[in-house]
Amino acid sequence: MAGPPRVTIREIARACGVSVQTVSRVINGRPDVSPATRAAVEAAIAAAGFQPNAAARSLVRGRSQMLGVVVAGLRYFGVTETLNGIAESADAAGYAILLKEIPVEDRSSMGSVFEFLVGHGVEGIIVAAPETAGDAGELPPSSRPTVALKAEAPSAWSSVLIDNRGGARLATDHLLASGRRRIGHVAGPSDWREARDRQAGWMDALQAAGIEPGPMVEGDWTSAGGEAALAALLTADSALDAVFVANDQMAIGLLRAAHRRGIAVPEQVAVVGFDGLDEGAQSIPSLTTIVQPLRQLGELGVTELLQAIDGGPRPEGPRVLVLGTRLVARESAPGLTGDGSATASVGNRGRAKRSVRSSGDRPGALG
Repeated sequence: MAGPPRVTIREIARACGVSVQTVSRVINGRPDVSPATRAAVEAAIAAAGFQPNAAARSLVRGRSQMLGVVVAGLRYFGVTETLNGIAESADAAGYAILLKEIPVEDRSSMGSVFEFLVGHGVEGIIVAAPETAGDAGELPPSSRPTVALKAEAPSAWSSVLIDNRGGARLATDHLLASGRRRIGHVAGPSDWREARDRQAGWMDALQAAGIEPGPMVEGDWTSAGGEAALAALLTADSALDAVFVANDQMAIGLLRAAHRRGIAVPEQVAVVGFDGLDEGAQSIPSLTTIVQPLRQLGELGVTELLQAIDGGPRPEGPRVLVLGTRLVARESAPGLTGDGSATASVGNRGRAKRSVRSSGDRPGALG
């Protein structure tokens, strides 16, 4: 069935006794319209249910109100949470997003992805594909402001990062503080920057404490991978008394494997994950984890990009913003009370950074 006839800008103008140009000025927020005329036109628009044509408005303004977003690994929790933050923040600012996903391992397609996004009129681009952003110096200039998330990027771009290395050290320090000395690690895939940074943070904490690292197993970010990892860790070191796991999904799988083997958590083996999955609070035992501010990461990416679009280059140059993480201690590794938060920092490239904290509730110890 055909819908109701579409009201046109000419009909609005005729009803108000003004020109089409005047109605256009009202729609586009131009100041050169008298208050009385503006009120009359806005009332007629509301009464008629008139919806301005977005494409036509973008032509008039020379603005598409669209941001390009490049992601990799969309099926993973961290990527989707970051994308939620991007989408919500863009929508609040009146922007739509044009999303392009690329395979995690495929860096060769970035040039064509940028060309596609620019060809579709995006005003700026967010690259939420860390490995690709790190190699973006090889890309042709996009001629659009660009912000990278989770990765250091070319000097012309701003970056918003999460302190994965600091968060991993926070997790390992928590285990050390509870008296654990044989601390293993289930890492993420080595071709992910987050996995490498979290492995490095685990090593940092152990080396600083003068403790020999326990065994390490590379996982695949899935709960099934976490289940398989426990057997490999125990085969390598039967005296294992703690595990830092590079994400919560693998940690929940490891808890399941421990239960099936009759291993008491945390009495025999303490476990800390990384991400802040809601499901971690409902696991048995509940999962101690490092919470990363993923939605805030996406929101700040949009904020930085819109500032670049609207305000042009910063006098001090593009910025590097680093968001901290926080520890939420639960039953799988109880111990610390109080805040347990790592700090974050913000700074310009090549300049000293200043302290900032990520948002979130104050965590406490359970168990």
